[in-house]
Amino acid sequence: MTTLSLGRAINEGLRKAMEDDPKVLVMGEDVGRLGGVFRVTDGLQKDFGEDRVIDTPLAESGIVGTAIGLALRGYRPVCEIQFDGFVFPAADQIITQLAKMPMRSLGAVRLPVVVRIPCGGGIGAVEHHSESPEAYFAHTAGLRVVACSNPADAYAMIQQAIRCDDPVIFFEPKRRYWDKAEIDPSAAPPFDRARVVLPGTDVTLLAYGPMVKTCLEAAAAAREDGRSLEVVDLRSLNPLDVPAIVASVRRTGRCVVVHEAPVFCGFGAELAARVTEECFYRLEAPVIRVGGAATPYPPARLEEHYLPDLDRVLDAVDRTFAY
Repeated sequence: MTTLSLGRAINEGLRKAMEDDPKVLVMGEDVGRLGGVFRVTDGLQKDFGEDRVIDTPLAESGIVGTAIGLALRGYRPVCEIQFDGFVFPAADQIITQLAKMPMRSLGAVRLPVVVRIPCGGGIGAVEHHSESPEAYFAHTAGLRVVACSNPADAYAMIQQAIRCDDPVIFFEPKRRYWDKAEIDPSAAPPFDRARVVLPGTDVTLLAYGPMVKTCLEAAAAAREDGRSLEVVDLRSLNPLDVPAIVASVRRTGRCVVVHEAPVFCGFGAELAARVTEECFYRLEAPVIRVGGAATPYPPARLEEHYLPDLDRVLDAVDRTFAY
């Protein structure tokens, strides 16, 4: 066992993947000499060289397009998108090519490309630096979409994503990069399976990425009022671990979905629909969604009013008992 921050855990996971497979490449803006804006790739270029840790031009479409070409030649590229809001110039490459080429070729072409995206707010960043674009990519057939929430998962999941023959969108909660926890390097939880982080009996909280910690804080506060909340970390958004979600909600009879993205047409809508379809006769109340407002992400001084927090989660829990 060793204690690492989430950012360092990803760094160590990348290092292990590169040691195990010489076809693994890391590429992106400032990932080499600088080690990335969050220092997640710090030291990798020094140890593996400029041929395997590649500083690219500031052109996201070029980064992903080049990665697709490398994957066609047998490499396993890991692209870093510097901030979540910068992924949209690469959307054409991701949605039109990366997601579709394997099926177009009836599986003859494999594109084992990982696109790492620091996501979410809470760091006081400027415009375009605090987005939550997961619903766009989860809606795109042909992409795996996963989100880590803690150092142990980050270490294991990045390696599993790199080994996967499917294209993977890998979301990293940027405000959790400095959170530390123990990791077991030998553990390998499946990166496409949800995990019950905290068992409970009264309400299921479904979350992923940065909101898992917020839900755990809410559960601790609710315990003082005599309520037992079960926190489920989805880990994978596509494919979605429906059996684990259904099992939890059938135990508790109530469900609150929490994410940073706006509620309207957010990923929580899919979760609410699935839970309602599968658990209709076991639900004691409608599924409640908690998320950002239907506005562009606000200036840094206002983000605490935009982001879901402990009080908003607990308010949603209270609403499930009002029916």
